[in-house]
Amino acid sequence: METKKILVTGGNGQLGQCLQKLSLDFPQFEFIFTDSNSLDITDKEAVLHFFWQNEPSVCINAAAYTAVDLAESEVEKAFLVNADGSENLAEACKEYNAQFIHVSTDYVFDGENNLPYSEDDFTNPIGVYGASKLSGEELALEINPCTVILRTSWVYSEFGKNFVKTMLNLFSIKEELGIVADQFGQPTNANDLAETIMKIVCSEKITPGIFNFSNYGKISWFDFANKIKELSHSNVKLNKLETWQYPTPAKRPKNSTLNLEKIQDIYNIQPKDWEESLANCVETLRST
Repeated sequence: METKKILVTGGNGQLGQCLQKLSLDFPQFEFIFTDSNSLDITDKEAVLHFFWQNEPSVCINAAAYTAVDLAESEVEKAFLVNADGSENLAEACKEYNAQFIHVSTDYVFDGENNLPYSEDDFTNPIGVYGASKLSGEELALEINPCTVILRTSWVYSEFGKNFVKTMLNLFSIKEELGIVADQFGQPTNANDLAETIMKIVCSEKITPGIFNFSNYGKISWFDFANKIKELSHSNVKLNKLETWQYPTPAKRPKNSTLNLEKIQDIYNIQPKDWEESLANCVETLRST
């Protein structure tokens, strides 16, 4: 029997690198990791040619334009990668009968809800990044209704650039830091997201549609920083800031917590607690 091939776009990003690490536990699959140099997902012909050449059974789209603030001045670039790229991959998956798994974001919501967002809640992005990601979701599902979309939030890991690594770096050079305390969400260790994706890939029946996934627990950025401080035994002084005291080009959702019931019900996936996953990451970073 031919080995099933899994294409992972964005192979050098946070999630891509976590999937590279995890791929060692799945010798039954042949993984193909690409970056923007080896596969430009914004080029439809190149995508179709790649699928024709490699015939993947599954495509995990971990490629994204994620510079939230820069997106405000690079609208076209953000939409090219996050919307057109997603559409091109969804179409190629449909044409070559591959399962498309696409990663999206909590930024598709405006954050004005007090309750956690469920998958069918009203979307209303407040910035270019969120709008481009929402467009990517819609285009993928429209062209390929078998698509699985995972909306996730506050992603971090030992790889790439993220809040945890930034904090640990700042803790080592600063005595005092101001952290936003009035924006709430749920952190996601990209290693947990990678495991969830592979559970879906390996499930007997793949149910398409949109699913939320993150670690458990609603916290503020200040709470997040405070826990990183505790885990890294830092003496830095942290001060609470309000959003208006830390202006950014792109607005952030005030509350982008996600309801995680659907993925538990349908895929029997139990998200880990945010503190446990964060402790694992800080330990990994401190031991390297």
